[in-house]
Amino acid sequence: MGRTDIRIHDLRHAGQVLAAQSGATLADLMARLGHSSVNAAMKYAHAAGYHGRQVADRMDAVRLTGV
Repeated sequence: MGRTDIRIHDLRHAGQVLAAQSGATLADLMARLGHSSVNAAMKYAHAAGYHGRQVADRMDAVRLTGV
């Protein structure tokens, strides 16, 4: 490509961040790159603004409705 400022790792990282931003779970992120630890996947989830608040809100909704 003639781009010395972009490494393969940069593209891999960008793909993981985009997946996380698109709603991929930690398990999804781990499977995409073959990670065996949640810590590795959290790096990408954190960079994408992991949707912990949304998960907590959904859990609360289940608690309130019983569904």
